[in-house]
Amino acid sequence: MNICVFLSAADLDDRYTRPAREFAELLGKGGHTLVWGGSESGLMRVVADGVQEAGGRLMGVSVDFLAAKARAVTAPDEMVIAKDLAERKALLLKKADAVVIMVGGTGTLDEATEILELKKHGKTTMPVVLLNSAGFYDGLKEQFRRMEDEGFLPIPLTDLVFFAEEPVGAVAYLEESQGVE
Repeated sequence: MNICVFLSAADLDDRYTRPAREFAELLGKGGHTLVWGGSESGLMRVVADGVQEAGGRLMGVSVDFLAAKARAVTAPDEMVIAKDLAERKALLLKKADAVVIMVGGTGTLDEATEILELKKHGKTTMPVVLLNSAGFYDGLKEQFRRMEDEGFLPIPLTDLVFFAEEPVGAVAYLEESQGVE
């Protein structure tokens, strides 16, 4: 399965890097491909290293103004450079069978809301997981519940996104949703 991960390129505390490494190891050992923003920095690097070390494949999509920070890859791994952030998001989603939203800043939030909006309108049926490492997304989770309770979501929240507290739950949900044994 090609699993797109939206996440930070910042260097972060162990409470975020530990679950990211665990998630990456599960992806690699499962024979999955990581589809990610292509950066050699921070949490993006942690996940890419973990997937590669565990035997998974990398498919990166960087953007022109960040190309100098892109990971150098060789076959069978792949790196594409998009002209702008909009093209990058479109390419990431086009290459993906599923999406996992990990900890991140405004860029990650932008990517997350785009996939959720596409899913809400029936433009994609791919599974979306929000990995809530160290309770990072507790506030967002509460906001989504309020949106649902007050009628802002036309579909049930459970049809839109799966909330996982641990990496093993995220990967299990994805594999089950795609019929992977």
